[in-house]
Amino acid sequence: MKEVCAKYKSSISRTITPHHVSRIYVEDKYKLLYCEVPKAGCSNWKRILMVLSGLASSTHEIKHDAVHYGNHLKRLDSFDRQGITRRLETYTKVLFVREPLERLVSAFRDKFENPNTYYHPVFGKPIISKYRVNASKVALRTGSGVTFQEFMQYLLDVHRPVGMDIHWEPASQLCSPCLLDYNFIGKFETMEEEANFLLRRTGAPHNLTFPSFKDRNPKAERTSTHLTHRYFAQLSTSERQRAYDFYYMDYLMFNYSKPFKDLY
Repeated sequence: MKEVCAKYKSSISRTITPHHVSRIYVEDKYKLLYCEVPKAGCSNWKRILMVLSGLASSTHEIKHDAVHYGNHLKRLDSFDRQGITRRLETYTKVLFVREPLERLVSAFRDKFENPNTYYHPVFGKPIISKYRVNASKVALRTGSGVTFQEFMQYLLDVHRPVGMDIHWEPASQLCSPCLLDYNFIGKFETMEEEANFLLRRTGAPHNLTFPSFKDRNPKAERTSTHLTHRYFAQLSTSERQRAYDFYYMDYLMFNYSKPFKDLY
């Protein structure tokens, strides 16, 4: 990662602004800073942080909505400049990433293949209206039923009809790894082992281990390499190439191999 940062990054902005740390959650007792990458185990990481800070006694009792809408955890950008700097200098900074296209498919399935009162109207409607020929009135009204192809057209469009979203924004942009000196970078693919290693190293209570349960839609199949390839089979070679290009820095920085053989 350091090599990739040195090779590709300009030295224009070396100043850390609150925006750079807006995705980072703070746990003061165990001196942990966790940068949230959605669809890379962030719900269970937040559960861990809630237990560490004394907000809950075990990860299993914390429901999904309490994790995401409970406002229990502090973010780094809520502190003043001094508070931000001191924590960045002295706390353990943690980042977990996931294979970029698997993360993307996981986000698509979660937000568009399930009922969702935010993503269907806010993203679904403009996507259907721009990319679907002869869209039905119902589809235009609800924004439900966005296909993976339509979603990818939106993602790769230079003139997107609706902005970006943290669930598909590259991790290299969400967490500013070239600017912030992370102490630990883990991977979703080996999450339990790495998270538990980290917890032992930070002196967390011995009975606290990383939960392995799937958070939303627990009955649904997990997004695997196989499943990701099934979704991408719906796209042309050129679209697959552009999707890889979109996440290129994530591939390089976090050392993931090319997802398809026909990419250059």
